[in-house]
Amino acid sequence: MSAKDGGPLRLPRHAVLAVCLLGAVFPACAPGSESKAAGPFDVLITGARIVDGAGNPWVRGDVGLRGDRIVAVGDLGGHPAARTIDAADRVVSPGFIDMMGQSSVVLVTDPPSAESKLRQGITTYLSGEGGSAAPQSDATQPEGPVVNGEELRWRTYAEYFDQVERIGIPINVVHDVGLTQVRRVVLGEEDVQPTPEQLEEMKALVRRAMEDGAVGASTSLIYPPAVYATTEELVELTRVAGEYGGTYFTHMRNESHAVLEAIREAIEIGVGAGTPVHIYHLKAAGQENWPLMAEALALIDSARVAGIDVTADIYPYIRNGIGLGSFLHPRHYAGGTAPFLETLSDPAVRAELRREVETTSDWENWYRHVGMDWDKVLIVSAPDGVDARVINLSIAEAAEILGTEPWDAFFDLVQAGGVSVNPQSMNEEQKWQALRAEFVMIDTDASPVNPATTASSHPRAFGAFPRVIAKYVREDGVLSLEDAVRRMTSLAARRLGLADRGLIAPGMAADLVLFDPDEVRDVARFGDPMRYAEGMDFVFVNGVPVIDDGAMTEARPGRLLRRETGGTPR
Repeated sequence: MSAKDGGPLRLPRHAVLAVCLLGAVFPACAPGSESKAAGPFDVLITGARIVDGAGNPWVRGDVGLRGDRIVAVGDLGGHPAARTIDAADRVVSPGFIDMMGQSSVVLVTDPPSAESKLRQGITTYLSGEGGSAAPQSDATQPEGPVVNGEELRWRTYAEYFDQVERIGIPINVVHDVGLTQVRRVVLGEEDVQPTPEQLEEMKALVRRAMEDGAVGASTSLIYPPAVYATTEELVELTRVAGEYGGTYFTHMRNESHAVLEAIREAIEIGVGAGTPVHIYHLKAAGQENWPLMAEALALIDSARVAGIDVTADIYPYIRNGIGLGSFLHPRHYAGGTAPFLETLSDPAVRAELRREVETTSDWENWYRHVGMDWDKVLIVSAPDGVDARVINLSIAEAAEILGTEPWDAFFDLVQAGGVSVNPQSMNEEQKWQALRAEFVMIDTDASPVNPATTASSHPRAFGAFPRVIAKYVREDGVLSLEDAVRRMTSLAARRLGLADRGLIAPGMAADLVLFDPDEVRDVARFGDPMRYAEGMDFVFVNGVPVIDDGAMTEARPGRLLRRETGGTPR
């Protein structure tokens, strides 16, 4: 499959290691075939259970690295190496790929934040949802982040990438162009439709982002101002990404009662634009909607049978993460967020909004999704000015701290702006159903997080990938280890067009993790989320250890991976 295709790839059983173990067919990658003239390996991992990323059963063997590449796989005993690591029968697999890892800006403003992903075995993540680091304008970036006393400014991905590469990052990042971001640059935050001239300006921004290296276009259609975009607008913008072999990535318009209609719209956009479709964090939120998960998966599967390239991902938790302001109908933000929040000081406005939330369901009503129970809405972050004691409490518990009623606490927190919450809106059965679908991958839906600088977060920021192994492989038996790794590696790499990542085979990038599958575990919990995952003993990014025998290093070998070069940096 070419990088342009970008679709998921599942190699035949035994295919990857077979070609590297059959020297008669491919002598360059046969065990022991490297001549002494080739020199020693930089790193030799011996005695490992190799889980190759393709879904094949594990085999015992060795892996040799030179520079940023895997150069040999098989029986490599006795070959010289600058460093030899005895795997002692632990698993070596490709580095994990987070299909929606949010911001990359934090990697340069707060580099220790990368540890939250690296401790999970994540070596590459996709940055962006509706928003993205580029494009920018004076309105969207009135001030740039300050790093080492220097204010960083950019308008395009090319300018942003130059800044990031100059500073250095410890993890690989892939970027898409957020169509919400494009809308903000051209149209602002209000409920308006683009003129033909403005639409051309928006298309030009998408084109520039794709030429700079974005892997596709993305949307988050429940949030203002993205919610105001029509299907036709999204087709026009995504078609530009399709000209460059890009994918349409989407947080759909609805993840609850209208999830099937939302999937159909996503497919319509992809078909109309001529692009593959990838659905972020597929879910059926709200107890009354949980049965829709099976129908959603069947709908995607039927599209695939019909030849339409649709895939999805999930995070392995039954609580989602969302801005508290999303508990109010998005139409209220049509005139701008700030003017609307000012109206919340009026008791009559609050009373009418409460009536609407309690009595209507023809929209993404998160209050109904949690069973109309403020005890099921956990506060995870809030801006300065909000009493810090409410962090990691439910809205109901926060009301007691604040000396008010839950609804007044809710409105006060919405008015403060920037409050994030974790509603309990899903069940485990739908996670099992999703993980049994061959086209489903894994995401964190979280930016890198530094516990020293951030008060709280969703546990998925620290534990999503280890949780798949600990819970869904080891405890629940929903997946085999090999299939779990496939979803976290080659399946994701193919979706992102990263032709040289996601598999253990000669010539592939040396992004690797070494772990004992019986010891890997997520320890972050709701109410106590700021805890690193355990069990990733070695993590290599481009051949350089970023976790070395359990200890973080200071290395910054990460790269910005651009689609047009198949994942290899320019």
